[in-house]
Parts: sequence; C-alpha cells; structure tokens
Amino acid sequence: MELTWENLENAVRACRGCGLCERRLHTVLGEGNPHTPVLFVGEGPGRQEDEQGRPFVGPAGQLLDRMLAAISLTREMVYIANIVKCRPPGNREPTAAEAAACLPYLRAQFVLIRPKILVCLGRTAAMHILRPDIRITRERGIWVEKKGTLILPTYHPSALLRDETGQKKREAWQDLKSLREKMREMDLYPKEEKTWTQ
Repeated sequence: MELTWENLENAVRACRGCGLCERRLHTVLGEGNPHTPVLFVGEGPGRQEDEQGRPFVGPAGQLLDRMLAAISLTREMVYIANIVKCRPPGNREPTAAEAAACLPYLRAQFVLIRPKILVCLGRTAAMHILRPDIRITRERGIWVEKKGTLILPTYHPSALLRDETGQKKREAWQDLKSLREKMREMDLYPKEEKTWTQ
C-alpha cells in the first residue's frame, strides 16, 4: 500500500491492533502542517481529544498553543502527534504493548513529514523515541541528534499544569527558547517568500 496521508488516516481509523480500540470514540492521528520542519509528539489523546478526534484540544492543548505563540509559532505551522492514536482509559500512560502497536503509524508520519526537529512532550514520548530509561527531569532541554533529526525532550504541558512550584514552567520556557534559537540557527522560521508548502 502506498504511503499517503489518506491511506494512513484510513489505516489508523480501522486499526484493531490493541485493546484501546474497544473504548475509543475517535482515533487521533495528528494535526498541523504536513510540510513543517518541526514535529511535536506527546503521549496520547485525552477525553476531549477522543471526543473531537483532534490532538491537544483540552487544557494541556490550550497551554501548548500559548507556548507555541510565545516563540512565534502556531499549531498550523507545526505538526502535533502522539505515541498512541487512541485514548488510554482514565488518561493513563499507554502500556509498552499499546505503544508498540501504534508506533508504526508515528514512523509513517515521520516519513511523510521528514522533520528536521522533533520535540518530545513528556517522558512517554521521549522513552519511545529516544530510549526507555530516559529521565525527563534530568535530560529535558538536552538536544540529541538521531539519524539526521534533532530531538529535544521537554515536559508535557499537562505536567506544567500540575506544577505548583513553577520550577517546571521555568525550565520549559528555557527549552522553548532553545527551540526558538535552534530554528533561527537552521533558518526554519518561514519567511513571506519561503513557505512550508514545498
């Protein structure tokens, strides 16, 4: 089967690869600009995402929108996806088997987008993309190059919403500034004469 966005969307919608399909209302493939150089990957859909079939539309998504705006980005300028495409019950972390069943879809998205930068939102994304024993509190903000793609692990927006001390928010802002500088360094911000449609 040819790898196209339409075929991928249909495959995800029909997927019965793990038990998460039993309770889902909608699959959530992802959203954004398919020609972007910047891919954000989170953990999985929550209740509102499951209801709407869109990623990051609840409180964490609203915070992500504000985070993007702080570095002159919008969700229409990047692409946002998750490790799993169906909501885990109670918004729990996806199991290893659930993630393994879904990762081929994320890999297909990666092939279609060919991002230059990948931002891992939270430990779950980082452990499946970088390595299983990653410590997000210790290794967030540290750039890693993997097969020509620069990867930045940072906190998931939902962790920032639970951050009562403000420490994680301060560190996440440092990570956002690092992302902004890397994008400038690599000339990845779109200019009027250079769009992300090629």
